[in-house]
Amino acid sequence: MFNSIHFNSKGRAVTNASDPAVITALKAIVGDTNVIVDPDRVEPYGADAVKEKFPPEAVVFPESTGDIVEILKLANEHLFPVTARGGGVGYTGGAVPVDGGIVVGTDRMKKIVEINADDLYVVCQPGLTTFEVQQAVGEHGLMFAPDPASYKDSFIGGNIAENAGGMRTPKYGVTKHHVLGLEVVTATGEVIRTGGKTVKNVVGFDLTGLMCGSEGMLGIITEATLKLLPMPEATSTVRANFHSMEAACKVLTKFTPCGLLPMAMEVIDKFCVAAVEENFAFGLSKEAEAILLVAVDGSAEEVERNAVMIERIIGENGGFDILRAKSKEEEDKLWDVRRAISPSLMKYGTLKINEDVVVPRSKVPELVAKIEQIGKKHDTFVANFGHAGDGNIHVNFVVDRDNADAIARARKCVSETFKLSVELGGTISGEHGIGYVKAQYMEYAIDEPTLEIMKGIKRVFDPNGILNPGKMFV
Repeated sequence: MFNSIHFNSKGRAVTNASDPAVITALKAIVGDTNVIVDPDRVEPYGADAVKEKFPPEAVVFPESTGDIVEILKLANEHLFPVTARGGGVGYTGGAVPVDGGIVVGTDRMKKIVEINADDLYVVCQPGLTTFEVQQAVGEHGLMFAPDPASYKDSFIGGNIAENAGGMRTPKYGVTKHHVLGLEVVTATGEVIRTGGKTVKNVVGFDLTGLMCGSEGMLGIITEATLKLLPMPEATSTVRANFHSMEAACKVLTKFTPCGLLPMAMEVIDKFCVAAVEENFAFGLSKEAEAILLVAVDGSAEEVERNAVMIERIIGENGGFDILRAKSKEEEDKLWDVRRAISPSLMKYGTLKINEDVVVPRSKVPELVAKIEQIGKKHDTFVANFGHAGDGNIHVNFVVDRDNADAIARARKCVSETFKLSVELGGTISGEHGIGYVKAQYMEYAIDEPTLEIMKGIKRVFDPNGILNPGKMFV
């Protein structure tokens, strides 16, 4: 028996996972070299992009579904918390072990099981990055559409667990729209299969959809069947400067009357422009109060026609210094600006509170304008950028990590921004999830009866509360 009992953040009695007998049992499952207990080595697995540290007692690297089954059965028998982790690049603490216990890292689960070009799907394990999946299917002339900014670091399992979005969302949707089926080990160690290999499937409840965005609280994904699309023949990106964020955001609804559905529409404010230019010297205009990036894909003829229309629409609506990439290399450089924003914003402070509110697209100009007012009201620096084409804006309040008063003001900004987003018909997270960071704000977006149903689902899948505790519900 394991005797080291303590109480977690919810008052539940749990075993200390660092008990020698627990560690011995874990090593028997995955092998000695695949269990880490040294404090210096486990520390990196106790934080994500939020940078708050909750070190686990051990980190375990399984290789198979069977390994995870045994780990979770052991955890239920002896009541120690288990937190699944992919690339660890999230912004809400979804993969952070706030109640201690062990972290299950999926780093070794990197197999491409099958790529089927006839039926347009790929079957893979959760430890591959989005980029690795895209590269693998690209060799077959196929595309996996989800494209989060962290695509070279985020794991497929984590993207599904968070229902990640990305820059292609306006045309292709978020991750859940590209997941056909899953193999999942539930919290109690049962293996279930959801969905399948077909686009249509209405047999029983949509457990695949339920798992997408469940943040590792209902089970650990061990295999995914993902929908693929033919690789478009061509793409084109147009970049334009604007004299205000409001003007740039107002263009978002101007493409639809012309029959255009851009693949991506990204907006960047002047503070992001300045930060990126200081770090990377892309040659961005100092006159730009905002930048709009618009991309289209399809046949070469269609792309050329649509790119010309986009240039015209942007020019008619206040855009200037309009630039269209003439090659794949030039196009990649335009998008490098967008991908460089998040790290560059640290020039404004040592703590970046990155939120990802979402509203109907037509409300984006009002959202951005009022967020700027909220920042001024609380004397807090704010920079905005993001997936304007689907209404998902990344709001960054940047302060000094050692200034408690500044942090308190920033927290007030966050709360008011969340309330504003809901008032405008949106919600408090478009792709980052809830984790522990946003748990206190769930009631802003979800009413009590709905929350209770969610909590009931959690209890069905995880009766002992061992899987990713301390997340989403407070």
